[in-house]
Formats: sequence, C-alpha cells, structure tokens
Amino acid sequence: MKLSFSRALSMDIPVNYQGVESCEIISQWLTHHQEREAEARDELQSALVRARELEASDVDLGAPGCAGKIWMRIFGRKRPMEEFGTYSYIDTNAIILSWLTLNQRQRLFMQKSIDFPLAFEIDGKEVRFRGTAFFDRNSLGANFRRINDTLFTIGELGIPDTIANRMNLRYEKTGLILVTGITGSGKSTTLNAILDMNNRENEAHIVSIDSPIEYVHKSKKCLVRHREVGVDVLSFEHGAIEALRQDPDIIVVGEMRDPQTIATVLEITDSGHKAFTTLHTSSALDSIHRIVAEFPPDSQERVRNRLADVLRVCMSQKLVPTVDGKLTLAKELLSVDSSVQAAIRNKNIGEIYQMMIEGKKMGMITMEQDLKNLFQRGIINQYTAMNYSNNKRRMQQLLSVH
Repeated sequence: MKLSFSRALSMDIPVNYQGVESCEIISQWLTHHQEREAEARDELQSALVRARELEASDVDLGAPGCAGKIWMRIFGRKRPMEEFGTYSYIDTNAIILSWLTLNQRQRLFMQKSIDFPLAFEIDGKEVRFRGTAFFDRNSLGANFRRINDTLFTIGELGIPDTIANRMNLRYEKTGLILVTGITGSGKSTTLNAILDMNNRENEAHIVSIDSPIEYVHKSKKCLVRHREVGVDVLSFEHGAIEALRQDPDIIVVGEMRDPQTIATVLEITDSGHKAFTTLHTSSALDSIHRIVAEFPPDSQERVRNRLADVLRVCMSQKLVPTVDGKLTLAKELLSVDSSVQAAIRNKNIGEIYQMMIEGKKMGMITMEQDLKNLFQRGIINQYTAMNYSNNKRRMQQLLSVH
C-alpha cells in the first residue's frame, strides 16, 4: 500500500515550518479529514502486520535517519524494508500522528516525545505494540516495539524452581525482584512471565504501573490493575506511593528511572510488600552499584543497608544471536542470602560474583556460566559467548576448559 499526503498538505505548511509547527498543522488537517486519517492508520497497521509476520521486534519510520524508509529489526538485525517504498516527511508525520489522540498529540508537542500503547485486532485476536514518538533533527520519528502475543512460562525462560519460588508470592510474601538488561533484552517478557505465574497461583492483588501498558494481564486468581503513566497516574513514583493505599500484595513498577523512583521502590518493599521492577544494567553487580550510586554519598550507606534487607532476586539478561540466525536468552541469576546481604552492607560487592559461581544449589548462575552452557549445547558459537560476556577474562577461562 502507498499513500501521499504531500500534495494535499504542502500548500498548507509554510516553507519555514518544521518540527512541532509543521506537525500541529498536519494534526489539525487530520482532525478535519477523518477519511485520510483512517488511511494513514491503515498504512501503519499494514507495516505492523508485516512486522508480525516476519517476527520483527521493532519497526522504525520518520525523521532523516530513516531516509524515507520503514526499518525493521528482525532477529537482532535492523534494516530498511524496500517493499514499502519511500515516504516523505509529511507522509510519516501523518502516519505517526494518526494513531495518537488529541491529548497525546499535545503532550508530544509539549514534551517532544511520548510513549503510548497501540493495539488492533487480527482475526479476532488483539495485537499490541509499544509506540514511542519523538523528534529527530526537528522532524517526527517513531519506534514501535512488538509485544508478544503469548506469555512465556517460567520454565521456558530457564528459571530454576529455587529462584522461581522466591519470585512467587506463595513462598515469599515480601522482597524486591529485579529484572535487568539493556534496551531490547526482553526484560518486559520476563517480567510478564513472572506476573502471570503469580496471577495463576495466588489469590492476591497486583497493581502494575506501566509506561505505557504493554501486555494486559486479565485477572485470574489475582485481581490485576494496570495504571499507565501519563494517563492514569503522574509518574512511576506517584503510582507506587498511591498503590500502597489500594490494598496490594504485589506492586510492579515498570522501570526505575531516577533516584526518587528507586527510593520509593525500596520504601514500599521495606514496608512489607513484594515489588517487581526493571533496571537498565547488564549484570547483578552493576545493578547493585547503580542503585547505590544514584544517591549522594551521605545517603549511600542507608541505601546499601535497605537494599541488602529487601533484595531477594536479581535476574540480568541478554538476547544473543544463535548459530541459526535467531536469538536466545542468556541470563545471570543472583539469589540473596545472608552472605550476599553482608557483602552489600560492607561494600564488598565484588565478592558476590564468586558467590554466584558457587551458588548453583540456590539456582544462581553467572552470565559467563550460562553463555558457556549455550555454547556447549551448540546454540551459540564461541565468538558470541565472548562478545556478550560481562567478564571477558572469566569467559576465556571457561571456554579454554571446554
């Protein structure tokens, strides 16, 4: 499918108008030409349907970087999709804006970026994407992350029972569960699998604060509430505090982005609740360092003590390329016991790595050990194991033993 809004709109947009000014005119035009707005929505939907068919994780369009093309990331590799042809800036602006409400457009124009959920039906089944619209060199661009149609189980993610039980409200009523990794490492997929396990096995109340809402969990044994930042609640921090007055058993904070949110998550966990959240770090040790370093020096000892008290499990993960050109999960698992607590309190965080190496009975594993397992099973090659390891020297030692 191919469309063009340039002819209809080029006369309405002054030559010197760019960025927000140009988008505001396009937004007004779409509002008054609903049939063309629907056409723009259909154009994006066709691209997203194609992305789903190709198992692409992401779709990008708009702004100079895309050079008029629609790009997709398929099994870790991002490339332009020539089958969609070339679009003008006016076209991609209209396509992106067509999926935003008037309120969302105003937030985009004021804040210069916005996260939003996008959903439509295919054969009676809802398909969901997480959209991010932003300005790039004073032009509107967007990324759309595909949300898995089905949930993985804890077993499918390779999480051992000893760790899964610590994530389960049935066995531990309190404590902090951290899922960490870089952008695109599958943190949301893992977090949703953990939530689904609790939803199926416990009679409780889950309050999830998301930005935006990705996978929607229907209440099974648990009452599940989703609150979207910017729509239902002002921020992750506000949502977490408000959740305390809603009789929760589990509070999910989509991401710890700033010291205020980190402090709030530690506080609600310290108050006797079970909390799940994510962090942009590549290892368990980095996660502990990052949390403590977010605070000024005079507060760090208190933060270390509180973190030692509340942290139960830290799962750090990466999606690594397989020998057959796809992706697989590599993970690091830290289960906090009294020895780990003492190491955190006493600033001996470096010792925790050795505890993970020796903690197999507790379900612990380092990233390097898991990469070695994947290599030995023929799922990844030696180069990939080295490239994705956190500790290159340790990885080299493990591979030489092999």
